[in-house]
Amino acid sequence: MPPAIQNDAILSATELTLSFGNQPILDGATLAIYSGEKVGLVGRNGCGKSTFLRIVAEEEHADAGSISRKQGLVVGYLPQEFQLDEEATVEENIRAGAAELTAMIERYETAENLSPSEVDRLHTAIEHADGWNLESRIEILMRELSAPPADRVVGYLSGGEKRRVGLCRALLPQPDLLILDEPTNHLDASAIAWLEGYLANSGGACLFVTHDRYFLDRIATRIVELSDGRFFSHEGNYSDYLIAKDERVEREQAAEHKRQRFLSREIDWVRAGVKARGTKQRNRLENYYAVKAQKAPERELDMELVIPTPPKLANVVVNLEEVGHYYDRDPLFLGIDIEFKAGECVGVVGPNGVGKTTMLRIIMGELEPSTGRVTVGKRTEFNYVDQTRLELDEDKSVLDEVSQGIDSVRFGNETLSVRAYLRRFLFTDDRINDRIGNLSGGEKNRVLLAKILKRGGNFLVLDEPTNDLDLQTLRVLEEALINFDGTSLVVSHDRWFLDRVCDRVIVFDRGEGVSINEGNYSYYLEKKKARDAVAQAAKAKPVKKKRERSEQDDDKPRKLKWKEERELESMEETILEAEEEVAEIETQLNDPEFYIENSEKAVGMAEELEVKKSRIQELYERWEELEAIRVAWEARGK
Repeated sequence: MPPAIQNDAILSATELTLSFGNQPILDGATLAIYSGEKVGLVGRNGCGKSTFLRIVAEEEHADAGSISRKQGLVVGYLPQEFQLDEEATVEENIRAGAAELTAMIERYETAENLSPSEVDRLHTAIEHADGWNLESRIEILMRELSAPPADRVVGYLSGGEKRRVGLCRALLPQPDLLILDEPTNHLDASAIAWLEGYLANSGGACLFVTHDRYFLDRIATRIVELSDGRFFSHEGNYSDYLIAKDERVEREQAAEHKRQRFLSREIDWVRAGVKARGTKQRNRLENYYAVKAQKAPERELDMELVIPTPPKLANVVVNLEEVGHYYDRDPLFLGIDIEFKAGECVGVVGPNGVGKTTMLRIIMGELEPSTGRVTVGKRTEFNYVDQTRLELDEDKSVLDEVSQGIDSVRFGNETLSVRAYLRRFLFTDDRINDRIGNLSGGEKNRVLLAKILKRGGNFLVLDEPTNDLDLQTLRVLEEALINFDGTSLVVSHDRWFLDRVCDRVIVFDRGEGVSINEGNYSYYLEKKKARDAVAQAAKAKPVKKKRERSEQDDDKPRKLKWKEERELESMEETILEAEEEVAEIETQLNDPEFYIENSEKAVGMAEELEVKKSRIQELYERWEELEAIRVAWEARGK
């Protein structure tokens, strides 16, 4: 219980129990949520996270236990599967989220036949809900979350567009408790960043489930794990939780080891059949059976997701040369140049609707590019996991759906039975024989992964593979991709995932076009921030003049010379190399052991360090100068 707010619980769940058939979901689960805190709910898919959210939102009921709410508590809810009015417009659906507030405003503005006290009550309620800023809030939400145009009819929207509308609707009333089930699905990086800031600065409480670990790390003030039907609460964010969970597991294992040692010592005495006539003997026997009846901590199994060994790739994997594509007569993207390499993972990021999936289809030969050329190596075999995934037959068992009549799966030189293969995806024997229709959303995704990955291939194309996967499954998928000997191309908005697996990143930017960037996604963001800072400084800073010029010449922009263009193109790489040299010297000078044998070199190295730092400053100034010339030239006549 958070000590600072322990007396301010706005919602309490007490001793909740719930079972689906013979499968227990909640087993005496108890949890309190406090005013203003941000609670991240984690746990394996199928453990009951979404079910608990539905119970809290009063859309489902537990078999036993109770939910108590603070009087007048306003709750907003975004479920994974939500309902919108298909015949209404985007704006009408969003406004429906604040229907009660809108009704109060209308009642206040037509205050006929209302007593002064009723008018005051309405005014206070509207002020509390920030009702007078409702129109501006709608505008901000639609803009920042990239909602479709206000007059679009919802029935014609894609699933991702509908989800953004649903998120706008949930955020609009500024509830006391906001319940979000996978809020970052179908949001691009800028929308996720805005949502992070919005929630962090919101005074209301938030209970949310997400697979986005950066989102968990930046927003959560407490992590609650649902495991074996019970809640385990950990103060702090996701990183704090990982440390605390390791400590919790160690304590549980130590306690279990102590219990087993006690049982081992006592078992001989019990087997001897000593008659428990005396009080001490009876107490000893009762104590033995009580300890024996204690439930051992559930052993958490990890998926052993090993992607089948790929066929060897040729020297040419896939090459794109000046590839572009037009939608109607407008360019969707232009000028993509990239050579894919064996063993690398390339990430693809960018807002929705910029052509990421179109590029994937062009690479796989499903669509001809409007411009440029695609060369596919002779040995390249694609395996595509698309956004919509494959259809699953709800009436089939997991085994039948994945095996499709074939009893074994080939893993390089090894052959596995389909049952053994499915156990690697954390399906128990009971679950392997269960109907697809009885599985949770996350379990269905594991079935899809198993079904698709067994097809093999040496060029994996994954379009949003992380949607709806639990955190444990995500970590295993990351390890599988890192160890995959083939080539993988991954479209994802999951920044943590991209940082772990990617060697390069293809970035689709509406303003800057498509760029190919070395390193992972965080490295790209870091360098982009530096470039933006240089560009901003260049706009504000006059170009240095090497010679006196007439006032007329000073006002006239010029084009970069060929040599200057080449210098500007290589400037970022030049600065990076210089910074790496500085970092290497600093590492040596900061190592105490370095001085044991190299004390005479230290002075010279320190002087060299200062020279190199000055050189970096000169490079940044030269970058600003060249960038200012380029910006002024491109802005001429505007």
